[in-house]
Amino acid sequence: MRFNEKELVSLSRQPSEMAAEVGMRGPKKGDVVKRRLVKVVVNFLFYFRIDEEEPIGALLLEQCRVEKEDSQTFSIAFLDEAERKYLFECDTEEQCGKWIDAIIKASYEFMRKNLIFYRTEIHRLTGKDPLEQYGISDETRFQVSNGLQSMSRDSSSL
Repeated sequence: MRFNEKELVSLSRQPSEMAAEVGMRGPKKGDVVKRRLVKVVVNFLFYFRIDEEEPIGALLLEQCRVEKEDSQTFSIAFLDEAERKYLFECDTEEQCGKWIDAIIKASYEFMRKNLIFYRTEIHRLTGKDPLEQYGISDETRFQVSNGLQSMSRDSSSL
């Protein structure tokens, strides 16, 4: 996927859902853990050298798996490139849990599932489709038919 570098830099300066200095190891063999400022903005994870304002990299938090490695460490691996795994070392177990939660919630797919779930609940309670007023109720990406059954099973994981 291609991105406009200036737009990414601009996005990295927006308010973040979460930001902290953590240890980070890249996916290349021989990479070592380095202290980085890491920020989640929308569905991107930006990482910076501690003393710099522009990011040195960005991860699109889509089609990835976040796993807890141990009490203070988690990893991000991409589904289409399992060998491309980033490791993050937090200061506390609580911080590690907050990072995992923030990264999972940053994905478009998570937000889409939540929209479908709450759309269904509002429709059930009121009899009205809350998206109808915006003229987007017929868009495929917001359809309940594919997501309704899985949402009712997965609602406890939200």
